[in-house]
Amino acid sequence: MRNFGTKILSLSVALGLGLGFAAAPVDSAQAWEPKKPVEFVVMAGKGGGADKAVRFIQSIIAKNKMSSKPFSPVNKPGGSGAEALIHVKNASDPDHTLMFTLNSFYTTPLRQPSLKVNIETFTPVGRMAEDTFLLWVNKDSGIKNVDQFVKAAKAAGNKWIMAGTGKNSEDNILTDFLNKAYGLNMKYVPYKGGGRVAKELAGNNANSTVNNPSEQLGFYQAGKTVPLAAFTPTRLPLFKDAPTFKEIGKDFVYFMQRTVVGAPGMSKGAAAYYQGLFKKVFNSKEWQGYMKKKSLQGEFLTGDALMKYWLVQREVQRGMLKKMGAIK
Repeated sequence: MRNFGTKILSLSVALGLGLGFAAAPVDSAQAWEPKKPVEFVVMAGKGGGADKAVRFIQSIIAKNKMSSKPFSPVNKPGGSGAEALIHVKNASDPDHTLMFTLNSFYTTPLRQPSLKVNIETFTPVGRMAEDTFLLWVNKDSGIKNVDQFVKAAKAAGNKWIMAGTGKNSEDNILTDFLNKAYGLNMKYVPYKGGGRVAKELAGNNANSTVNNPSEQLGFYQAGKTVPLAAFTPTRLPLFKDAPTFKEIGKDFVYFMQRTVVGAPGMSKGAAAYYQGLFKKVFNSKEWQGYMKKKSLQGEFLTGDALMKYWLVQREVQRGMLKKMGAIK
């Protein structure tokens, strides 16, 4: 398992070096502009990290009058994002349809080939960030570090509940890693949306989660939950007491994309408009502040550089799903 994690880390580093400084289109006056409200599909439920990010982006666009037409968030979490993928794939108006994606953008088409979704047909608009993950427990558990977590989870066996979002999703992948790396038999229970998952842990209806910071932050600040370790190369500034898994002997790093995707068939004019718009959003003081507050990382990617990032990440996710036995 250590070699598997190291390979993923190497790919992550390679991506950071190879694509982190990719140039985005130069801002210029665009001939094309939205003619009506833009549908902004979220392939996750309300209250999760993706949903919160989209609604914050919507507020930045409106506050700074970056668009003459509003952006309307629509949550479509069904089937681990399959509902959103099919909806956007078949969009009747590609120039007014966007989607905010998670890693299920890769994993759901791999797990469900019958959907006939090819991510290469979607329009690369802008990677806004890479989100991070931590292992969380309820403070009432008394668990303060990973060793104590492993001891408690091992003793509980399959009665230990790890809450997550969706089957064979990002959370499921990380649960599988923990089970294999530490010889555990935790039961993974999927819910719709990271916000619901965070509530389950805070309410002691689950024993642990691997929530993103933005999803668990409120409960952490209220003193209800505790971060034990981060799936990042270095410690997160917001959680300085939580070591990385690499520090404690498990060289495993995992990020989740927060990316704006255009519908297949979007016109070049519309694509250029949205690429320029989301570059402005990314560079805004509001978004930069949000990234810092929510422990989001990464540079803006768009166009060909973003497509290359998708293709590399799809292979990373394919390898993980094969390790899990989710696909052949």
